[in-house]
Amino acid sequence: MYKLLLVLFLGALITSCDSDVDAGEFVVGSDYLSVSNKVVLVDTLTVDVSTINLDSLVTSSQSRILVGNYVDPYFGKVKSESYFQLSGSSYALKTVSSDTDSPNYVFDSIRMILRPDKYYYGDTTSVQTISLHRLLEKVKVEDDDYYFYNSSTLAFDTESLGSVSFKPKPISKDTVVVKVSDVFGEALFQRIKKREITNFDEFTEYFKGLTIKSTSTNSSSVVGFNTSSVLRLYYSKYLGDTEESLSMDFGILDVAKQFNNISLDRSGTQISDLPDFTSSLSSVKTGNKAYIQSGTGIACRIDFPNIKQLKYISEKGAIVDAELIIKPIKNTYSDKNYSLPDSLRVFVVDKLNRVTGTLNNTGSATYAVLNTQTDEFNENIGYKVSIGAFLQNEMIKNSDSKLSLILTVPNILKSVNRVMLGDQKNSNNKIQLKIYYISY
Repeated sequence: MYKLLLVLFLGALITSCDSDVDAGEFVVGSDYLSVSNKVVLVDTLTVDVSTINLDSLVTSSQSRILVGNYVDPYFGKVKSESYFQLSGSSYALKTVSSDTDSPNYVFDSIRMILRPDKYYYGDTTSVQTISLHRLLEKVKVEDDDYYFYNSSTLAFDTESLGSVSFKPKPISKDTVVVKVSDVFGEALFQRIKKREITNFDEFTEYFKGLTIKSTSTNSSSVVGFNTSSVLRLYYSKYLGDTEESLSMDFGILDVAKQFNNISLDRSGTQISDLPDFTSSLSSVKTGNKAYIQSGTGIACRIDFPNIKQLKYISEKGAIVDAELIIKPIKNTYSDKNYSLPDSLRVFVVDKLNRVTGTLNNTGSATYAVLNTQTDEFNENIGYKVSIGAFLQNEMIKNSDSKLSLILTVPNILKSVNRVMLGDQKNSNNKIQLKIYYISY
């Protein structure tokens, strides 16, 4: 059930879905803005903040191999490993003859060539060690599903096909090359040479795919590689006194058959007791903070329990606008290691955290945007978003049902970026709600 909800959540990430209760229907026209009308600022309304754990996130078809691990001082142990199926554009050695055994073809080596896509999170100055493992089952979704999730795994051979240690340089896009077992490479080469493998089905029956795992005990980052990365088989062709060096590539031609398993061990943290998807953990129990992390499904929920009370301010009145200002917790982020996301995605949810749509003010998805104009004490750093139409609709709603907002990192399905936010009782980083209410 909840996986289905996350499929809908994925759709909301790709397209801007109008909420049936927050579609911007309420407009304050010129008739209301007469001189006699009174606009008041309300900044004392209660805002409840909590942390939720979204159910399984779709990580297939994201076109990113995400690998690494690090220990976050607030969130816990973060880890990502990738699974994928490989296929070739051809399964024949280069020849001008149909008899591939007549020329003297010889196996040379085999390498996994990983191409960084510039994404990283954490401290890339520490050495990262990754290991390749052969899958023991095909990259195939369950019969009743269409996707792989951040919790998905596949059986693999514990014996490594190859490993490499390196210092990530994702911005410079330095290729990471992993030397793969010659025993594996020779066996694959011979099957292709002898035409025991001539097509995709025969290839995947013999070689089902790979998983890349981070095996570092002191790694401090997660890095992204492009799905244009390839397994390259090198071989030579001898004919008389001449030698020709050749190669054959096996790539990720179907991104739906590549996914990332992204996990978070929250033991010993303030969110260690985070409940399941339908519930939330109040910021009162987490030191007046809320947590957000992409990839692992950690999100911030915001409730406005007393919004209906505003309609008693006057016999006739309306919310002209409302601004929500969310402050990240000082000293929990830095440009070097744990940078703040430029914006936060805002979704509308029901009491069970089921997404009903995106916050939508002007016909497109609305984001909470980070103010980058810093001051001496970083007091101006924060996210701002207009939620006037949403609150107006909640205030005048006839039913007792209430909708809430959740905040996530925009690229929630293929990154591990995070941020910590303060609630109304946080001593230094209070969330603020400014409502402009007009009486007429």
